[in-house]
Order: sequence, then C-alpha cells, then structure tokens
Amino acid sequence: MGKVFFEVGSSALPADATAAVNTAAEFLKGKSDAKLDLTGYTDKSGDVEKNLELAKERAKAVREALKAAGVPEDRINMKPPVSITGSGDNAEARRVELNPAS
Repeated sequence: MGKVFFEVGSSALPADATAAVNTAAEFLKGKSDAKLDLTGYTDKSGDVEKNLELAKERAKAVREALKAAGVPEDRINMKPPVSITGSGDNAEARRVELNPAS
C-alpha cells in the first residue's frame, strides 16, 4: 500500500511521507473493518539492536502521522521490526511499510 523512507539514523517523519499516510487513511475510511500493519525495516549498517530500536521509532512516527490523519489507533497493528541482511540498497531498507492487515 505504501512505504515511507527515512534518512540514516533518523526517525523523523520525512516530508514526502504524506502521500503514503494519506493513501492508507483513505483506504481505511472506505473499509470500516480493515486495519493496517506497520513494519519498520533497517539497513545492514551499524549495530543491529540499535537499528531494530530505530525501526520501531520510525514505525511509531508513521503511526502518529496516521492518527493525526484521523486513523484510530486500534486500526493500526505494529509489527516487529525487521533487519535487512545481504546485499541490497540501504536507502530502500530504511523504511516503514504500510500494508492491509493480514
């Protein structure tokens, strides 16, 4: 449904997060029984435990933006953070994904 990408070492909600937040809020407005899953991801650089905590903080920032957009907190599921390993784009890895709840 949407992804929000973060800067290195930051949990500050980026300005371009508005589109993903608004898309998710509109999705929920049209489906009264739907919920969202938020999952924070980390890149593979630095300390794994610190990165996982940062991924949680990033997901919380997205949750707060969703609440500010009118989404009730009970419709937002916070999923455990995921650490990306292997080769891949670090910028792509520093994200929070917003998906319809499974």
